[in-house]
Amino acid sequence: MVDLSKKPFNLTKEQIKWVEDTIKGMTLDEKIGQLFIHLTGSVEEKDVKEDVQACKMGGIRFNPGPKERVWEMNYNFDKFSKIPVLSAVNAEMGGNGAAKDGTFVGSEMKIAATKDPHYAYELGRIAGLETRAVGSNWTFAPVTDLVLNWHHPGIATRGWGADPELVLKFSKEYIRGAHESHIACTMKHFPGDATDERDPHIATSVNSLSCEEWDKSFGKVYKGLIEAGIEAVMPGHIIMPAYERYFNKGLKDEDLKPATISKELLTDLLRNKLGFNGVIVSDASHMVGVAGRAKRSDLVPGAIIAGCDMFLFFNNIEEDTQYMKDAVLDGRLTQERLNEALTRILGLKAHVGLADFTLDKFPPKEGLAVVGAKENAGVAQEVSDKGITLVKHTENILPITAAKYKKILLVPVGPHPDPFLVGAGMAVDGSKLTENLKARLEALGHKVEIYVDPIAKMKQMMQQMGPDAFANMMKSGQMAGGSKGMYGMKQSVHALTDNYDLVICFANVSGTMRTTQRLEWAISKGGWDNPWYVNELPTIFVSFNCPFHLADVSQVKTFINCYDSHETTIAALIDKLEGKSEFKGVSPVDAFCGLLDTHF
Repeated sequence: MVDLSKKPFNLTKEQIKWVEDTIKGMTLDEKIGQLFIHLTGSVEEKDVKEDVQACKMGGIRFNPGPKERVWEMNYNFDKFSKIPVLSAVNAEMGGNGAAKDGTFVGSEMKIAATKDPHYAYELGRIAGLETRAVGSNWTFAPVTDLVLNWHHPGIATRGWGADPELVLKFSKEYIRGAHESHIACTMKHFPGDATDERDPHIATSVNSLSCEEWDKSFGKVYKGLIEAGIEAVMPGHIIMPAYERYFNKGLKDEDLKPATISKELLTDLLRNKLGFNGVIVSDASHMVGVAGRAKRSDLVPGAIIAGCDMFLFFNNIEEDTQYMKDAVLDGRLTQERLNEALTRILGLKAHVGLADFTLDKFPPKEGLAVVGAKENAGVAQEVSDKGITLVKHTENILPITAAKYKKILLVPVGPHPDPFLVGAGMAVDGSKLTENLKARLEALGHKVEIYVDPIAKMKQMMQQMGPDAFANMMKSGQMAGGSKGMYGMKQSVHALTDNYDLVICFANVSGTMRTTQRLEWAISKGGWDNPWYVNELPTIFVSFNCPFHLADVSQVKTFINCYDSHETTIAALIDKLEGKSEFKGVSPVDAFCGLLDTHF
């Protein structure tokens, strides 16, 4: 049923025999265990051994930790597993997806903004080197979604851009780099995210393109990468009515399913029409985009029945294992489909070198020196220099010097990226961004003040004043316009123009796992976090994590997209603001969001 001699597996006769013999020698419980990828944080021998005995898992995925601990974890899982595990990482932005001290190279969109596919290759090469060094063998990357809808909160800078030709070209280069270290790659999120306004982490998404539109866009990317030999596809929790009804014309609206559990999308479209022969691994099964669409007892085996080969994450080990086993025993999950999935899983293991694996072949601990190596960090610096994009500059502000703009007001907007994303290696920790910017500007001779919004000030005052704070503030006139307070929390223009020469507003809002990536203000009007004063005082707006914030500050005349808030990015930004370096990046998406007023 599965030809392992063909791409993406390209196995020898000996490797194929290992796959066949291994399946023949497995118990039903072992077969079922191979279908699951276990989300783990276990490192110590005792804990890993207990996990393996409980799960008999085919693969593991984990959040990055110190490289020595990740290496130890992978070593122990291979030590105690009867069949070596597939160890997967989210190396979307570099080796930091495999280990905390790995190299952050850059987000896909930042790399695409350089206009140079060489940096996509470098991203894949460095991610592959560092992933292999810690003992992992599979990356859930590249992200191949087309960022077509600026409202969409989930992908943002994780994707290369909006142009299918660009996405295909840069994805191929990432894969070429990762393959140099024999790391399997995964394109995600089939059939294509970032077309509607919802993040599948928290709601089912819909790709509303027609079949013809899809074939020319997402389909072109998927077909091209399948031909290039990519090993795995991760379906997203995304409904696609056009192709689901193309293969099943009688489907009612309520019968449409997210790709994770859709036979029409996985088997009919991906397998049969596009000819994909590799592994299909579901996206995380606890995401509401799929978890809310079926009973767990139907969802778990339903993903495999529909065409997935591996199921990402237990909700409860014993419960999910039993759900899968029940489906085998009652015939819903046929032996033919089970063995087909196992053939591909073990085929991928053979492809990444696990068919003849013995523990003495595990990557040596000395190889960890490559993780976070200085020469890798140099690539990140180049990407920052070439990727940062001056989207809009309709006034003569730049460059900024201490002689011209002595007093600067720094205005932070929006929350920091979700700590989970930072921990998973899918975002940069921006918690010290404000202090970092202040220190760098002060080192250049500027006098810098950090803006604190009126709401935050009020909360601080209320804490200091105790339980009668509200009554006291009303009495003193500090709440709404008394002589001792601001009028309705608004301030005079002169309070701004008399005290500052320049305002730099900046946002570090990451949309993934949120309902929106839009900017939010402490108060709707009158405060200084929303830059209404662009005609009163020179103002620059910098976005560090989302390419579409200009829609919410269209009045701003100087707007910069940095794509992330990494240390190399901040350093490159300051050089460009100061005039030491030119802005070289070109936006891979419509940063003007298709709106008229964002241009002027």
